[in-house]
This record gives sequence, structure tokens and C-alpha cells, in this order.
Amino acid sequence: EATGQEDSGDQALKGLTFSSVLCDFFLPPGVGLLRRHKRSWVWNQFFVLEEYTGEEPLYVGKLHSDMDKGDGKVKYVLSGQGATSIFTIDESTGDIHATKRLDREEQAYYTLQARAVDRKTEIPVEPISEFVVKVQDINDNEPKFMDGPYMAGVPEMSALGTTVVQVAATDADDPTYGNSARVVYSIISGQPYFSVDPKTGVIRTALPNMDREMKDQYVLVIQAKDMVGQMGGLSGTTSVTVTLTDVNDNPPRFSRKNYQYTVLESLPVASVVARVKAADADIGSNAEMEYQIMEDGPGVFNITTDEDTQEGVIILQKPLDFETKNSYNLRIEATNRNIDPAFVHLGSFSDTTFVKVTVEDVNEPPVFTTQLSKMVVPEDASVGSPIGRVSAHDPDSSNSPVRYSIDRNTDLERFFNVDALSGFISTAKPLDREVNSVHNLTILAMESLSVVVCSLCSTVQSIIDFVWSCVAQVIQTISAVDKDEPPSGHQFYFALPASVAGNSNFTLRDNKDNTASIVTKRGGFRRREQVLYRLPVLIVDSGSPALSSTNTLSVSVCDCDSDGVAQSCGAVAYTLPAGLSTGALVAILGCIITLLVMVLLIVSMHRRKKEPLILEEERDVRENIVRYDDEGGGEEDTEAFDMVALRNLNIIRDPKVRRDVTPDTPTFFPYPTSSSSRPVYKTLPDNVVFREFIWDRLKDADVDPSAPPYDSLQTYAFEGSGSVAESLSSLESLSTDSEQNYDYLSNWGPRFKKLADLYGNSDGNSVFS
Repeated sequence: EATGQEDSGDQALKGLTFSSVLCDFFLPPGVGLLRRHKRSWVWNQFFVLEEYTGEEPLYVGKLHSDMDKGDGKVKYVLSGQGATSIFTIDESTGDIHATKRLDREEQAYYTLQARAVDRKTEIPVEPISEFVVKVQDINDNEPKFMDGPYMAGVPEMSALGTTVVQVAATDADDPTYGNSARVVYSIISGQPYFSVDPKTGVIRTALPNMDREMKDQYVLVIQAKDMVGQMGGLSGTTSVTVTLTDVNDNPPRFSRKNYQYTVLESLPVASVVARVKAADADIGSNAEMEYQIMEDGPGVFNITTDEDTQEGVIILQKPLDFETKNSYNLRIEATNRNIDPAFVHLGSFSDTTFVKVTVEDVNEPPVFTTQLSKMVVPEDASVGSPIGRVSAHDPDSSNSPVRYSIDRNTDLERFFNVDALSGFISTAKPLDREVNSVHNLTILAMESLSVVVCSLCSTVQSIIDFVWSCVAQVIQTISAVDKDEPPSGHQFYFALPASVAGNSNFTLRDNKDNTASIVTKRGGFRRREQVLYRLPVLIVDSGSPALSSTNTLSVSVCDCDSDGVAQSCGAVAYTLPAGLSTGALVAILGCIITLLVMVLLIVSMHRRKKEPLILEEERDVRENIVRYDDEGGGEEDTEAFDMVALRNLNIIRDPKVRRDVTPDTPTFFPYPTSSSSRPVYKTLPDNVVFREFIWDRLKDADVDPSAPPYDSLQTYAFEGSGSVAESLSSLESLSTDSEQNYDYLSNWGPRFKKLADLYGNSDGNSVFS
């Protein structure tokens, strides 16, 4: 209903006025609704609250045209988003209502078109106008942490206020209207260790120098609340797991200040002597260690780090000798490999301990002091003549007395003796050079717990020569080479590996001059027993760290002449003694006898006839099938069995007559005419006839005193009585004296005409006699 001059903006809405119940929120006091000359409010928008729960439709606003005189000729039409489904308009009054509950988070605006048309002609009376219905927000959504729960880490010992992680919550409400989407953060659980910025959500440490070794993990609960945290606001929570990461702030510490270990003096070089460990409360690379020997024994022992367990492994570098030194006191230092300069002020990151290694004495065998290569004796020397002397001593500190003896396996005929105390060797029998010019003896030098073998060889020429060598005889001297060039020169250590240290053939003696001697531990080596021996040798250098290698030495047994010069070290064919021993002959003979016995048993089993379990005369005849080749006589043969009783069902048999033999008297007779207790078979149904017939025969067989005691098969020739013409068989004619008349066949119809022509006649006489 605007009047006066209209500008260009008014042309689009000529005579069309919008009003809303919510317009008072946007109009200053005293301003009228239709004062169009002062447009201080947005009149082309309607507002409606979301989540309206009233029972009546929610009033949105009103459309009115200045062409509407109130006479009902103008009709208002609404179209656009949600028209008719959500928004309805009263065609007469222009009132707009919302019929459904609206949710701003689903759709915040609805654009609608309004028209005013003539009710009768549908011609527009006003131009179409477009307006917007805006859904006004209410606080119906709580803040949510879309990325929660959170996992974060911060180094231990961090300063106060160190940033840990930032959390963020979102609110689906309208951030431009009110405080529904304005969120503040607070910490519910996790104090006093951590704090959170209420506006940004940044979590920081609230205490300095938190120690991972005391507690390494914290679980925080952070709350986000809308309405700027005021009462009535909605809230949401999330969890933040904070892990303190490790730093190297703890030094290594030995659990004990003194350790004691005992080793045998025979322990091979490069063997593990002991293990020590310094504990570190840190983890990972912050707990890695380096060990070193500070005092007493750096040349004899070395220490390395086991990377898996971070233990210090003490290794023997040089051979031990109880008689030279029986104990070592080592000072060992453990230091962190990765030291953090930021924590050096906390103290030294190393620790020391003392390790005492006690060398235990091993009872070593006696050692021969005199190296003799040859003993000579004339063949005509008298019995008891001295030949020479061997001497050995106990290298142990006990210096036990040594006793000598001859291995009689090398002197079977006992030509020689040795004095047990002095070691003098003398003749025990006369010697003959022409019989045996060389004698090989093995001399034993023994103390309480050890035995050392000495190999003694002698040769007899014009006189008897004995060339001998003791157990400690050197058979080879070995050395080593190293491509490294240490400033102080090479120093090698030789030893036998633990796996072969106890072998009974050879031992190794380190000469302390970068060479070693291979020494025999026994005598009497024979090529017939073994031609080649392999001896592993362990060689260790003096570098840091010490390096080692194991090499194999091959020792060949050779034939020697009388001067001890090797003659043959290759393969030699040995002849075996001819013939067989008595034991072998007995074994062969026993095998032959066993085979003969087995053959006889097999033959006897094949010849043996298996006896029957039941004698022939005791067998039950019912178990046999007897076949007869006799041919029956047919219908005319009536001598073997009486067939008449089977031809007529109305004939009863005498129950006392045998049925499996030929009867002497007739076995059938007619039923008495006066008897009516037993029905005639022909008057019964077919199935009953057969059952009665079989049942009667079964009862007769059961009560027959003359029947055999065993079961028998009885065959009954039975003919049914179902035919109207009764039986045409000539068998029934034997039971009566009357002649048969078949003239009635001509009365049975065309199908029996042939039979009537064959058997009937005019005078009524039967064709059967």
C-alpha cells in the first residue's frame, strides 16, 4: 500500500508487502513496519527458529498485496524450496507456516517465490517476488574432537611450558550467530603435570624435569565446551596419551665393585674368561656401553662389548701359567657411548669395578729334560748291562716324584728293563743283531695323576743302536705371518683349540718367539694303524682388538731307517695273514648248519598232511549234497510215491503213514459225508486255500512219529480251484469211478467252442476212460 514516488527498487515489489513476527528484532524503536522511505531492516528475509517442537505449525510471516481488497478475489501462491512440503501459505490471507521441524545444520536457507493471482482467471495481479527464509540457529550441537584420541611425546627432563601437542574441537552450530560455536578448552585429568590453552587447545608441560625412569606415560582428558564455557553450554572430551621419550641422563653403574673368577691355566687363548655388566636406566642408544681394562693385564686379557646384552666380555689373549703368575687384578671401566652434552653437568657418565682372575693349577705331565737321539749297545753285552738313562721332572709346583716304566707292547720279548726311580735302561736278555737289529721302545714317565709317553728307538748294527725320543720330542716347528705391520713388531700366540686340547697324540708348545713346537704325547706310531693325523692350531696376534685364525697341520707317519731318516710316507700295501682264524671258521660252520635246519623244516611242513577236524563217519549228512543221475518215470511212475493225495484237495491222508517212502496201503480216502467240521478246500478263497493246505501238511509232519528227526524238504503238487470249469486234468479221474461228461462246454460261449468240439459228444459219454 505504498504511495508517492517510487524508485527503481520499489518497481520490483509494487504493491507487495512482507511482514514477519520476527521483524521487531531488526527494527529500531518507533520505526513502523511499512515506512519504506527508511529501509533500516531487511524486509526480504524471514527468520524461523530451528528445532521447533510445538504442536501447531510455526508461523513464519505474511504476504499481502495492495490489490487485495479483502473480497477473496486475490489468491496467494508459494513456490520454491520446501514449498508445500515444508512451507504452506494461506491462499486467502497470505499467512506462511512451517509444518516440519527444521535443522539449520542440514539446510540454513530456503529460497521461495511468492505470487498474487486472480482467483478466477489465474492472471497475476502482482509481479512474482523472491524472498529467503533463514533458519535461525540454537545451541543443539556439542563440540567434537575429530582427530581424537591423540598420541604425543615429549622428551623427559623438558623445561616448564614445553609444547606437547595441539587439540582442536569443532562445533556444528552457526559461528556467526551467538556463542553456540565459540569453544573453550580445559583439562579434566592430567594435572599438575600438563596444562592446556583455553583458546588454542595447545597442551604444554606444567612441571619441569619430569623423569621417564619414574613414570614414562600420562593419560590426559581434555574438554571442549561451547557458549564460551558458560553454564548451559554443551561439551565434548577426548584423551591425550603423552609418552616421555628417553634422553641420556643416567650414567652406567656396576651392581658390584668387586668380582672374582677362577680359570684353569690350560684355558686356550681367545676363550671367554668372564662377563660383567654395568646397568643403565636409559634405553636404546642411550644405554650403549664401552668397556676397557685400565690396570693389570691389558696384554694378557682384552674386553669387548656384547652388542646384544651390553655386557663386557673378558677374553684371554695370552696363555696362562700358574707357576709364573697365579692371579690378576683388573680394573674395568664402563662408559656411555653416546653422551648428551646437555646433561654433562649431572656428573660423570662412567663407572669402574675390579675383577680378580685367579689361575688354577693344572696337573701337567712330567717333562723330559734330556733329549737323547740314540743309544748304542754291543750285541754281546751281558744281561743287566746299562744302555743309557732318561730323565723327566714334574713342572708343577708340587714337583712330584717321577717313576719310569717300559710300555711292554713295544718290548714283547722283554729284552730291556728301566729303573723306576733313576730312569736307567739296561738289557734283560741276550741280544742278537742278526735276529733283530733295531728295537723300538716306549718309555713312560709317570707321576701321581699324569702319564707322559716317551718314544724310544734303537738300532743295532755291529752293536745294538737305540735311537729314541721321549713324549716331548719336537716333530715340527711352525711359525706365522701377518700382513699388518705394528710399530712394536709382531707377537703371535699359539695354542690348540679346546676341542682337541685333550687329544692323546700331540700337544703344542709356544716358544714365545713367534714359533711353536708340535710335540708328541705318546710313542709307537704305526702306519698300519693310521697314516695321517690332522691337528688344528689357533694363532692369535697382539693387536687391538686381537685377531685370530685356526689352521690345520697335517702330520704323516713315515717308515724310517735305522738312522731315523724317513724312507716312505706314501701309501703302502700291507699283506694280510693267509688263512682264517678259528673263530671265523666256527662262525661259517654255524651259518651252514642253521641254513640246513631251516630247509628241513620247510620240507617237512610241505609234506605234512592236514588232518580233518571231523571224521568222515561223524559228519552230518545234512551238510552234504548227494547227486543221483536216476531219471524219473513221469506221470506213469506211481511206484515210488503216492501222488493221488496231491491230485485232489478233498482227500485226507492218514497221518500215521510215512511220506518219504512208498506206502503199502492207499494213503487217501474221502471225507465222511457226515463230517461238516472241516471245510472243503474248493469252498475257501484262494489265499486261504493255500495257507490251510500248507498248514495241514506242516501239522501232519510235526505229529508223525515215524518221520525222521531231521528237517526234510517236501514238495506238494497243488492246483488251485479258482476255475469255474474246475479241473480238466485226468489226474482227478483216478479218484472216482464215474465217467466225465463235457457237454456243458458248449454252453460256455464261443471261447470254449474248440474244447467242446474236442471233448463233447452227442450221446454224453466222456472221452476219458
